[in-house]
Amino acid sequence: MTAAGRRGLAWCKEWNRQHPWDHNAHHHAWIERQLPSRFGTALDVGCGSGDLARRLSRRASHVTGLDTDPASIGTAQHLSTHESNLDFRCEDLITADLLGGYDVITALAVLHHVPFEPALRRLRDLLSPGGRLLVLGVYRERTASDHLLSAMAVPANLVMGMVKTRQRGSAQRPVAMSAPTAPATMTLREIRDVARRRTPGAVVRRHLFWRYSLRYTAPA
Repeated sequence: MTAAGRRGLAWCKEWNRQHPWDHNAHHHAWIERQLPSRFGTALDVGCGSGDLARRLSRRASHVTGLDTDPASIGTAQHLSTHESNLDFRCEDLITADLLGGYDVITALAVLHHVPFEPALRRLRDLLSPGGRLLVLGVYRERTASDHLLSAMAVPANLVMGMVKTRQRGSAQRPVAMSAPTAPATMTLREIRDVARRRTPGAVVRRHLFWRYSLRYTAPA
């Protein structure tokens, strides 16, 4: 990398530090557009501070939020004291004792923290007939199109950071961004290969801000 490139990268990092915004929360509205206006039970895996779970609770009869980070679960519970149809559990997806039969399951930026194929299989098996699974995840860039989309996302990310910071009226990091993170290890092609095996008919597509989505409806 040239000296000019290093200076540009340092400037972008500093801008992002001063204008933080939650890339996962940005997709909450997209998730809601994939769901009916009313449904029964829902499971939000990797719920963090519970932002999405609270949004789902407006439509669901009951929502369970699951996360392995005790601090995140504590925050979610504190912020949800007035929600009667919500509960939060500090457990691991693979080993948690879950009843299943969920009409909706969401998993945001969490499947790269766990073995992907067993996790996707577990999520599929927890769905009710006709239930909907929505995954928003991160992937490892590999192809030319991956890198091209990332390059396109950089200026958009700078603008979004400025807009979101102004909307909040604060440069403080959103509470949801305090949870532990990990880098992605699987490419989009590898994710699609697993999805074909474990969730036939699932739609996997790339999104602008270094994310992909997986939409799957269980057979009725």
